[in-house]
Amino acid sequence: MVMYLSKVLLQDATQPYQWHRNLWALFPDQPDASRPFLFRLERQVRGGAEVLMQSSLEPVASGGCSTVIATRPFQPQVAEGQPLRFRLVANPVKTIQDEAGRMNGKGRVKSCRVPLIDEQQQSLWLQKKLEGVASLQETMVMSRKVLHFRKGGKAGKIVQTTFEGVLRVESPERFWNLQSHGIGPAKAFGCGLLTLARL
Repeated sequence: MVMYLSKVLLQDATQPYQWHRNLWALFPDQPDASRPFLFRLERQVRGGAEVLMQSSLEPVASGGCSTVIATRPFQPQVAEGQPLRFRLVANPVKTIQDEAGRMNGKGRVKSCRVPLIDEQQQSLWLQKKLEGVASLQETMVMSRKVLHFRKGGKAGKIVQTTFEGVLRVESPERFWNLQSHGIGPAKAFGCGLLTLARL
């Protein structure tokens, strides 16, 4: 399956929800339910942001406040046992259940996600996400950034953690699936995109 890697300039976009909404404009014929892309903030620029976007469809050249600077098709081919350098911005979290056992509207025990702050916990989280897909040969937590947002009138935050290191592919098919769908939650905030480089 062919994927596309694009460098995109988002104008008039300083918040994560704006980044995501502006990227949608590059896929005008897609229903909202099926997001065809993952992205990562590369740098903030005056009045906007520059992002790296991976998509299953080729984006249009521009849409709304988004402009594609460059796009190239790629078809990842990895082999079992192959070592690769990686970079991932993710939102490592754990889910905690309501201690009193209160139920939500769907009849399930209420729960919420809380960020993992400790570097060792974050590395273990990543190791678990890659289980049966790839093994971590080396990993470093390069940075953490707190993103604040508002959703439905409520304030929230996520902790973006940047991982870099080397992994070894265990299952090429499962690895491809993981790379194309992303890792962890908060993909609408620029988390989950796994980028690779050969050693």
